[in-house]
Amino acid sequence: MTEEVSPTEQDTIRSIAEAALDAGGRALVVGGSVRDGLLGRTSRDVDVEVLGLDLNQLESILERFGRTYRVGREFQVLKLKSMDVDFSVPESPDLGFEDAARRRDLTINSMAMDPISQEILDPHSGRADLEEGRLRATDVQRFGEDPLRALRVMRLTSELDMEIDPALMELCGEQDLESVAPERVFSEFSRLLEKTHRPSKGLAFLEESGLLRFFPELDRLRGVPQDPEWHPEGDVWTHTLLSVDQAAQIRQANEEDRPLMWAALCHDLGKAERTRLEAGRVRSLGHDTEGAEVSQKFLTRLQASSLLIEQVSLLVRHHLAPALYVAQEAGPRGYRRLARRLAQGHVNLHLLERLARADHFGRTTEDARARSFPAGREFLEKAESFSVDKGPMPDVVQGRHLIARGLHPGRKFGEILDQCRAIQDESGERNPDTILDQVLSPDLPAS
Repeated sequence: MTEEVSPTEQDTIRSIAEAALDAGGRALVVGGSVRDGLLGRTSRDVDVEVLGLDLNQLESILERFGRTYRVGREFQVLKLKSMDVDFSVPESPDLGFEDAARRRDLTINSMAMDPISQEILDPHSGRADLEEGRLRATDVQRFGEDPLRALRVMRLTSELDMEIDPALMELCGEQDLESVAPERVFSEFSRLLEKTHRPSKGLAFLEESGLLRFFPELDRLRGVPQDPEWHPEGDVWTHTLLSVDQAAQIRQANEEDRPLMWAALCHDLGKAERTRLEAGRVRSLGHDTEGAEVSQKFLTRLQASSLLIEQVSLLVRHHLAPALYVAQEAGPRGYRRLARRLAQGHVNLHLLERLARADHFGRTTEDARARSFPAGREFLEKAESFSVDKGPMPDVVQGRHLIARGLHPGRKFGEILDQCRAIQDESGERNPDTILDQVLSPDLPAS
């Protein structure tokens, strides 16, 4: 069993297996949790498959251990309210495990463990593939039953750092991802970006298999040139792969990982449209603004949340700011305005600097190889000195201050507060009366 399953749950699974055996069936722990157990890894997903019984018989057994409910598109998976384990039966009660396992995607996911005897069942040589670091299809005839499996290969080649069997590579390239629900595609991409140490390996698989054609926003980055002085690593696609790996190194295992990783993937999407050769130099003027728009369309198509779309769009739009603000010696007004713009999308200057750092380190320049990004450090020092490193300064002028001046709540309130906020950001003034004196004229009527 994996460490994710408590001793009590292990005992329950064993008791269920014994009850299934008494009823003429055999319960087996199957899939990724067996694979992860052999690798010494924990697994959040535990699946139990019961051979020799139908779903109703299995449900009758489970009801002895607590309340049950059915899940899945066709409600063919049973769960107990008391534990996060999926229970299922094969297509037919007559199937042995070797045949039942053929419907699974990869040999390393086609092993099972008997919770009573602890025996490992491995009819498709998954253990050997695991030891040799090879991803191989369990059954080439059935692999395409769910095209999403190709993206699972994308994730697993990065997550487990395993190579892909040539026959599997060809199978994946034949899959039609247009038929897969966008939210399932987004989920696999998110797991690749947020949970693996080298997401570039999975992204490179998309290119090699030909599946990158289903993601034209990314596909268009291939072959887009960059100025060799700033990007000696090669084209924009190469830089993007390096950048997502660098972002993966600075993840913090919190809610900011998702916008950081998606922004690292999307930060240069605008270069496909904006790159030009001018006077012998490669330039991509406006790629930050263009990239924000492309990112928004890309994530919308994948049915990402509106929050993530806004976060990524803002980060991409401003990903050049840390280096530019330092180079241009921007003052407090610029930092205050930037902090406020980012806050509108629930991101901050610290997260923006981390994206800029991943972008900077995702190159092969001398300073990037030395992991030196002094502009990022100075950017954050300036932001802290202006008290906006953790977010914009709170509005000094509030509605109560307008009421104290004899104004009544109404449409004008919002306009006046916006003007006050702008003055505050411009000047850094903290006295509400001083700000209001600049906005209100003596003859301004109450609204």
